[in-house]
Amino acid sequence: MNVLVVGKGGREHAIVRALNISPSVQSIHAVPGNPAMENTQCHDLSVADGAGIAKLAKDNDCQLVIVGPEDPLAAGLADTLRAEGLFVFGPDQAGARLEASKVAAKEFMKKYSVPTSNYQRVASVDEVEKAMPNFTPPYVLKADGLAAGKGVFICQNQEELLQAARELFEQKTLGSAGDEAILEQFQPGYEISYFVLTNGEDFCSLPLAQDHKRLRDNDQGPNTGGMGTVAPMRIPAVMEDQILQEVVKPTVQGLKREGFVYRGVVFIGLMITDQGPKVIEYNIRFGDPETQVLLPLMSGDWGEAFLKIAKGAIPKLTWSSEAAACVVIAAENYPGSPVKGVAIQGEPLASGDNQYFLHAGTALSHDTWVTAGGRVLNAIGRGSHLKEAIERAYDQAKKVSWPGMQLRSDIGKKALKITS
Repeated sequence: MNVLVVGKGGREHAIVRALNISPSVQSIHAVPGNPAMENTQCHDLSVADGAGIAKLAKDNDCQLVIVGPEDPLAAGLADTLRAEGLFVFGPDQAGARLEASKVAAKEFMKKYSVPTSNYQRVASVDEVEKAMPNFTPPYVLKADGLAAGKGVFICQNQEELLQAARELFEQKTLGSAGDEAILEQFQPGYEISYFVLTNGEDFCSLPLAQDHKRLRDNDQGPNTGGMGTVAPMRIPAVMEDQILQEVVKPTVQGLKREGFVYRGVVFIGLMITDQGPKVIEYNIRFGDPETQVLLPLMSGDWGEAFLKIAKGAIPKLTWSSEAAACVVIAAENYPGSPVKGVAIQGEPLASGDNQYFLHAGTALSHDTWVTAGGRVLNAIGRGSHLKEAIERAYDQAKKVSWPGMQLRSDIGKKALKITS
C-alpha cells in the first residue's frame, strides 16, 4: 500500500523509518516531511491544508494517512480526510480536545473517575491569587490550549506562581493558549508514558516509556518538549495492573461513551505517586520523543497495524525483548529562542541497525545540514538491555557537534534504577 505521513519532525521520521521496513508498504509520501526521510516523497504543503492533503492522498492512491502532530488533529484534519473517504490514523476533532484543552481533559477525567490531581480553573491573576490557599507548593499552572510543550509552569512559591500567571493572562506569552488555565496540586513521584492504540472501543497497550522533560540533568531547568526517553520501562506488575484497571479502561470507555471517532493512539502521561497512578495529561498522538523508542521494539509490520486501527480494528502486536533509548540534541537557546542556521559538524546521516539519527529540526543549506528548530537531532540506540541501548544512543550523539548544542547526560538514569 501507499502511505501519507503528515508532519516533519523526529516523531514523523521515526514513523517513516518504521514504514520503510514494513513489508505491506510500497511507497511513502510526507507533508511536508524533511529531507532526511529516506525513500520518501516530500510535498510542500501546509499541515493545515486539509483539501490539499486529501487531493494529494487520492492522486497518489494512498490507502492510509497517518497524522503525526497535534495541531492539525485539533483543527479537524482527520474529520476532513475521512469525509473524503480516506482511512486515517488519528482522532476526530472532538476527541482531540483531550489534548487541545487541559480543562476539557480534566473534566473528562472527573466524569469517568480517572485518577488525577485536584485542580481549579483560572482565567486571571486575581483568580489565581484567590485559588492559591487551596493548594500547597510547588504549584502547577497549565495553560489550557496547545503550547508546544511550553504551557506548564512548576512554581516553587507564590511569587513564582503569580509571575507565571501574569505572563499567561496579562503579557499573553502563549497567546490564546493561555486565555484560561488550570491550577493543580503538584504530585511527587516518577513519571511514565503509557500508550494505547485504540479504535475508540477497545485497545492494545504498548511498552511503557519514560520521558525527560526538563532541559538539564537531574530534572533541572525549564520544561521542554522532551530531552530524551527510554523503553521499555519496567514497573511492578501490581502497579501496571492498577494503571490498566483504574486509568486505561475508564479512559477508553469514556472515548466510546462520548461518541468520538477515535482511531489512533492515546498517550497517557502518568505520575506514579505514593497514592497510586495519577494522570498528568492526555495526548492524542504519539509522543515525541517516545515514538522514537517504541516503534523499533515491535516485531511486526507497522503499516498493517496503523491501517487496522484506521479501519476500526485492533492489531495483535508482538514485541522484541530489546530496549531502546533516544537522546535529544537541541539547539542553543532552546526552549526559548533556538538559534537556527548553524552548520552541523560530523555525521548527521550516520546510520546502522542499532545506532542512528532521526532528524527533528534540520534543513539542508547548500548541501550542508544546519539547525532549523529547537530539538535538532534524535540519537537512537538499541540494545539487548536498557544499559546497552543508552550507551549506544550516547555513542551516536558523539558523531555530531555544533556551537551551543545542548543535551542531557542522564537519560535513562532513573529507569535503570527503577528497573534494576
